[in-house]
Amino acid sequence: MKSKRSSCLKIGVTGGIGSGKTHVCRIIQQLGYPVFYSDQEAKSIMQNDLEVIEQIKQLFGSSAYSNGELNREHLATCAFNNPSLLAQLNSAVHPVVRKNFSIFAKKNCDKQLIFNEAAILFETGAYKNFDLNMLITAPKKLRIERIKSRDNSSEEQVLSRMKNQLEDEQKIPLADYVLNNDEQSDLETQIQTMLEDIKLRVK
Repeated sequence: MKSKRSSCLKIGVTGGIGSGKTHVCRIIQQLGYPVFYSDQEAKSIMQNDLEVIEQIKQLFGSSAYSNGELNREHLATCAFNNPSLLAQLNSAVHPVVRKNFSIFAKKNCDKQLIFNEAAILFETGAYKNFDLNMLITAPKKLRIERIKSRDNSSEEQVLSRMKNQLEDEQKIPLADYVLNNDEQSDLETQIQTMLEDIKLRVK
């Protein structure tokens, strides 16, 4: 385990863009476990938190919002091609996400396991805040096709986003569990096996 045991186990769930980590978390949630979706929470914060909105405008200019809506394409174009801007954006948003997860965890402290889905746990070092971490992997070509289809993005845009994330080979040694979502392996069986093993750790 990465940290000292608390009253319940906090488990980080991560994976590269297009790996299917949100799909995995939906299955876990259907099995009755609470899941905090950090990426969705970050999007909500950027849309609704006035202090964060002001910081984003200072970083990316007035074009960051259009008719009160976050201009995600503008942010992606700027941030994913500028590591410094991306780091500053993360510094504005991530502390609020962490605070909201703490609130979520307290509300669910009666549960045996709590999951937190986040895209860049290993890249930021945030994985150290969890008792266990699971990594969702998939072949790069498949991930690219998934994102192109989901977001109507070009391959160049997808690769630009991928370059800000570690390769799976770098993340695997840091993960307690690795699930393969290649559309060939039985994903649900992998999830059940992982959950059974985690429960053994709790006992």
